[in-house]
Amino acid sequence: MPGAKNNTLKIDSRVTLADGNSMPLLGLGTWAAKAGGETRDAVANALETGYRHIDTAKMYGNERDVGEAVRESTVPRAEIFVTTKLWDNDQGYDAALKAFDRSLEELGLDYVDLYLIHWPVETLRTDSWRALERIKSDGMARSIGVSNFSHIHLQALFSTTDQRPAVNQIELSPFLQQTPISKFCRSHNIQLTGYCPLAKGQRFDDQTLSKIAAQKNKSPAQVMIRWALQKGQAVIPKSSNPRRIGQNADVFDFEISPDQMARLDALDDDYRLCPDPLSMP
Repeated sequence: MPGAKNNTLKIDSRVTLADGNSMPLLGLGTWAAKAGGETRDAVANALETGYRHIDTAKMYGNERDVGEAVRESTVPRAEIFVTTKLWDNDQGYDAALKAFDRSLEELGLDYVDLYLIHWPVETLRTDSWRALERIKSDGMARSIGVSNFSHIHLQALFSTTDQRPAVNQIELSPFLQQTPISKFCRSHNIQLTGYCPLAKGQRFDDQTLSKIAAQKNKSPAQVMIRWALQKGQAVIPKSSNPRRIGQNADVFDFEISPDQMARLDALDDDYRLCPDPLSMP
């Protein structure tokens, strides 16, 4: 999987996707950010801090606020990478086209940088993908991809199309590495984006993680984000707290050693916060 070298990673580092477009590796997640001022302020703070990737979804109910913050920012639109997603009850060819139009209207933008199928709805995901191909060909989404797709879902999708997803956004952390899906995506040049990269803080007291954080004079959260970046993953930690938004971006002045990376890799114990894609037909 292509990506910036570890010693050149910066807050605005980008990865080149299979379709030739580039995506910032560090982004702000907005899942569970309340609609209104909380989301607008979080996005504004992130952009001011130096983030250039903002992730939202129709299901989050905050696309309007994300779009408002993007439009009001002094950062040029061309420098901001906006991702949104197609929700389950909008899947199917015609329904997906209409849902995308509504998302674009909510965002108040002329295009999105990345449009994802949020979950693999069994009977509708193929037609939904055809809709995304149409949206991309019309220039309304620069890149298209999927979220929460297993390697089995991806293999099935490959049999129906020549246009493969540029991105698969899945739950990833040192404690949930989803190795079969991750290996499949890497081997097919599909960029991984990890959500819940901090495991909602529920494993910050892990002894190995805490020891490495102390050795680096960093927090466990910062070590987890840096681990993901050094693995070549894009990462979208969620926060509405200005101080934490800044701390989550303060991960470019240190490097985790190969030995420390191996110790973090060994933490994988399938600690999952969201549904398992492999459980879905």
